[in-house]
Amino acid sequence: MKAWWRRLFYVAVFETVLIGMGSAHDYWDALSKAIIFFEGQRSGFLPQDQRVSWRGNSGLSDGWNYNTDLTGGYYDAGDNVKFGFPMAFTTTMLAWSVLEFGDVMPPNELRNALLAIRWATDYLLKTLSQPNRIFVQVGDPNSDHDCWERPEDMDTARTTYAIDAPNAASDVAGETAAALAASSMAFRSSDPGYSETLLRNALTAFEFADNYRGAYSDNENVKYNACPYYCDFDGYQDELLWGAAWLRRATQDDNFLNYIESNGKTLGADDNINEFGWDNKHAGLNVLLSKEVIEGNMYSLESYKSSAERFICTVIPESPSSNIQYTPGGLVYRPGGSNLQHATSIAFLELVYANYLTHTSQAINCGNVYVSAQTLRQHAKRQVDYILGENPMGLSYMVGYSNYYPQRIHHRASSLPSIKDHPQFIACKEGSIYYNSTNPNPNVLVGAIVGGPDENDDYEDDRIDFRKSEPTTYINAPFVGVLAYFAANPSLS
Repeated sequence: MKAWWRRLFYVAVFETVLIGMGSAHDYWDALSKAIIFFEGQRSGFLPQDQRVSWRGNSGLSDGWNYNTDLTGGYYDAGDNVKFGFPMAFTTTMLAWSVLEFGDVMPPNELRNALLAIRWATDYLLKTLSQPNRIFVQVGDPNSDHDCWERPEDMDTARTTYAIDAPNAASDVAGETAAALAASSMAFRSSDPGYSETLLRNALTAFEFADNYRGAYSDNENVKYNACPYYCDFDGYQDELLWGAAWLRRATQDDNFLNYIESNGKTLGADDNINEFGWDNKHAGLNVLLSKEVIEGNMYSLESYKSSAERFICTVIPESPSSNIQYTPGGLVYRPGGSNLQHATSIAFLELVYANYLTHTSQAINCGNVYVSAQTLRQHAKRQVDYILGENPMGLSYMVGYSNYYPQRIHHRASSLPSIKDHPQFIACKEGSIYYNSTNPNPNVLVGAIVGGPDENDDYEDDRIDFRKSEPTTYINAPFVGVLAYFAANPSLS
């Protein structure tokens, strides 16, 4: 189909979809599904109340080559590797979702969200269980990616990757500190003993990160297995500030405030990198620290608030400083694959900042455009509704939401027969027929948000195209908070 004809076709479909849907979504249903997705990503011994019933136990020997227990945690995406860097970020974002929006979640979904956090934090605690060492990864990604195999059948190398002092892992350790500190606040009222354990280990992780500065993926024993998947491409400095910021919020200790104030310039706080994700924390750091300025008049952090507002001005299309690309259908777009991670994380930051602004009735001055809390919420809602089906394809990019969603996602466990239906072992290369099949995946990974469409709003339901069809934990994690907000405030126009 020629480009111009395809565009007319899509616009017609898009308008038909919007008229048919009336722009109404069941955000409560989407929230529930966004959380249940994490149960499909679980590694380790599964509990009796496991709701994704087609999954089974996996990775039960993880940590064996260090004679330690590293079972549990999450597979990051559609493979069977446990990467510590994105897992820690996922945990931070789940915890931040609960801290900002948990008060509007129904009690059962708040419980499920806390269980999703705890599945990760229990594992992260294990990664810090040995003195002067942090475990950063389990599973050889090269052998894993050479197979199309269920996690329950894994016979690829479950290599454990550790960083020992004085070697550096400031990025993973800093993000782990952030995750545990944020999670300690999420559990403070429901499980104060566990909360205290998390905070104590957050301090340990931060000490490792700060004392031995450098990127984990620069270590020779990790480099060729973390890279190119989860290399630290953007430097470790942001994770030091990010970890300190979360510890400041969790402890209210002025030592962390002093750390942020005195190390900001040397650690790149003025870089104004307009990005937020598993590798780059700058925009999230700036929004997080703005809370103390807006609500607590902590003017020594004013530069972070200014940076947060410059970031927001870049994502609002009406702003004169807008520099983020959008698809014709209105979706935030960055090249590189797994694009919906940008849409969900930006929407999350917009809603959090809108909440902060609401406390003081402030607005952001973007040149000749004033951006209010309402404007930020409307912009975030457009991203949410696009993901849930208000887009030129008329497709929900969340699996299991609505009647039209991706059927052939790039995900081993979802695409192979369930261990419950086919208990016989399926070897590494025997899974290739399922990988190459054009049939829908037999197991519906409810709540999984795929990588998403391209810059023209095009999406082919193709398992092989992992950049578009693979879900990840860090796409879903910020979306939990976003959906909680809109479930409680559905009538925002």
